[in-house]
Amino acid sequence: MKTIGLVGGTSWISTVDYYRIINQQINNRLGGDEAAKLILYSVNFGEIKKLTQQDNWEGVASIITAAAQAVEKAGADCVLLCANTMHHIADKVQAQLSIPLLHIAKETAKAIKSKGIDTVALLGTKYTMQLPFYKDSLMEQGIRTIVPDDINIQKVNATIYDELGKGILLPQTKEYYLQLIDDLSKQGAEGVILGCTEIPLLIKQEDCSIPVFDTTFIHASAAVDYALQD
Repeated sequence: MKTIGLVGGTSWISTVDYYRIINQQINNRLGGDEAAKLILYSVNFGEIKKLTQQDNWEGVASIITAAAQAVEKAGADCVLLCANTMHHIADKVQAQLSIPLLHIAKETAKAIKSKGIDTVALLGTKYTMQLPFYKDSLMEQGIRTIVPDDINIQKVNATIYDELGKGILLPQTKEYYLQLIDDLSKQGAEGVILGCTEIPLLIKQEDCSIPVFDTTFIHASAAVDYALQD
């Protein structure tokens, strides 16, 4: 079994789910008392958030790269950045590593492609929805992306930073997301990407009439596949 490296803390709420899902899947596949070999480096989200809001992506990249290098030095065979937004600087991080960085958007695109879907809604932070890094990964698989209008982009972003990232799960916020997903479906979305690793804490497949792509689960599953491959 290979060792999985996690750069988490962005936020710690969803990093907990990475740890749980990876260990559950390893045990489901191997049985007995088997568990994952994991190395976790958890960064200070407060520092990351300030730099992100300042559009200081070089500063973000410096912190995340140092964390990923520490994970590699500790013996990881691959590394995951446990947040969709951090993949804006994923290429810069990968360039400083000798182990593979498993890219959340590329893994999500593969999952969508396998379902035969070519148009999806993307929900996440304003950076994930507005910057090209996520849409480009989807386009590589021939997948078209629909995002909310500017007002809803700002509202979704606010719920992530002010509520979900702090573990605050409000019924009215869930209703808002479900209405937004329904609206995006009417615009042609055949599925929806929960493109922030905190959104799956609030929205589940059983809540929606279209396929839901839980990026936390997809990303963690990709790590398990990598760890168990020959």
